[in-house]
Amino acid sequence: MKKLAIQDYYEDEFSVCYGCGRLNQDGLQLKTFLINNETISKHKPKENKTAINGIVYGGLLASLIDCHGTGSASIFYARENGIELKKYNAPRFVTGNLNVSYLKPTPLETELTLKGQLKEIKGRKVVVSIEVFSQGVLTVKGEVIALLLPENFRG
Repeated sequence: MKKLAIQDYYEDEFSVCYGCGRLNQDGLQLKTFLINNETISKHKPKENKTAINGIVYGGLLASLIDCHGTGSASIFYARENGIELKKYNAPRFVTGNLNVSYLKPTPLETELTLKGQLKEIKGRKVVVSIEVFSQGVLTVKGEVIALLLPENFRG
């Protein structure tokens, strides 16, 4: 059986995000998985996501960190609170704060690996640190403070 990403557990109305929405056919379709104690996402930027020739646009990298961060928050929160994931019960988070540090140019057209680590869970707030790797080289670091949406929230 194929392992599902956290985004596969989101309700349809929360699945239209440009970065990670499974129902947004024009989006990035980012998928986030828990492997051991870290979250993993992979993405291969297309040629049109350039800043300068051969280098990934920084805004795209920030978007990837943003969506990997909120997906990671959902996974870590569910694990911490004993929520057994099933369609469509994943806790939904929004970004309260996004911090991105660009360490090196990130080359285009290579598969990027995003790794997330839980830093803190405090009530509705989850803090996740994220690293972006291109061909094994750390190019970007980030931190997302994600906030749990109330159960009665409807967009």
